[in-house]
Amino acid sequence: MRRKSAWLVASVIVPFGIALGAETGTLSSVVFSNYTPLSSNAELARRMLSPLTAAQIPGLLAQSGKRLNDQPVNLVEEKFAVYVPAQKPAGGYALLVFVPSWNDARLPDGWGPVLDQYGVIFVSAARSGNDANVLGRREPLALLAEQNVARRYAVNQARVLIAGFSGGSRVAMRLALAYPDVLRGAILNAGSDPIGSRVIPLPAADLFRQFQESTHIVFVTGERDSFRLAMDMASMHSMRDWCVSNVEDHISAFVDHDVVDSVALSRALDTLLNPAPSDPARLAGCRSAIEAELDTKLQQVESLIQAGERDSARDLLKEIDARFGGMAAPRSVELAAKLKQKG
Repeated sequence: MRRKSAWLVASVIVPFGIALGAETGTLSSVVFSNYTPLSSNAELARRMLSPLTAAQIPGLLAQSGKRLNDQPVNLVEEKFAVYVPAQKPAGGYALLVFVPSWNDARLPDGWGPVLDQYGVIFVSAARSGNDANVLGRREPLALLAEQNVARRYAVNQARVLIAGFSGGSRVAMRLALAYPDVLRGAILNAGSDPIGSRVIPLPAADLFRQFQESTHIVFVTGERDSFRLAMDMASMHSMRDWCVSNVEDHISAFVDHDVVDSVALSRALDTLLNPAPSDPARLAGCRSAIEAELDTKLQQVESLIQAGERDSARDLLKEIDARFGGMAAPRSVELAAKLKQKG
């Protein structure tokens, strides 16, 4: 009980003599206090929405007379569960941010010994289950959890991972795609979606290039969970189409729709914390084909505008925005503005 109280005091006001990051073991109802620009509404919109969707927000706010708050959540009202191994690795802790499908903040059964073995800190937010708003709660809470734990403990930034279960896994996938500069790997447990779609648009070109090069993904689903296995197949197929090759598929024998057990977690962490190198030459060739396709389609929009075929140009631009997302910006946004001027 004393250890828990020390964390709560340290997270708000640090009195003399109390060192941040000294607490270990299971910490419940943790309160954080530090915000980050990465979790701001503006940055979430930039990274998580397609460029044309994000570009509509200022106009919609102006029409409604409302103002976008800087941050979507009030940290004073939020609670987190944290697990910290007693022994800090020589190179710093790894960190695993977990997005649950349930609403309470807790460490899944059997995970503690595995986290100890690999030197991984665990953090998960309360009220971040499947019924919570994705953009307004689940995504910013995960980002704020990562930032606050990394401030308090000696975390190796090259070993920051995200995971989730079921609907939480789908959120984890969105975050891994949009924040490859923060999250270096993901465990997608029984939940995934194809990338490069209206549901999961691609981020800006520089972020997506980083995702292709350095983010590693492990899909972990029970062999009896046929619906999610099909989702995994569609997701992995889309990643291959988008030149993402650092992907592994782990199927858990005799398992239904359940959270990964200690054996599956250990295998996934071993893969992500000891990643295989990517193939730069293969990636370069794959990228060139996508970039050529995108350039051709954007040129088609330009030609349609010049020809006065605004409806056809608008339809094609929407298709480009859905498929290529941030890769098409800023040209897609500029073309949309040109269409609006001519309309």
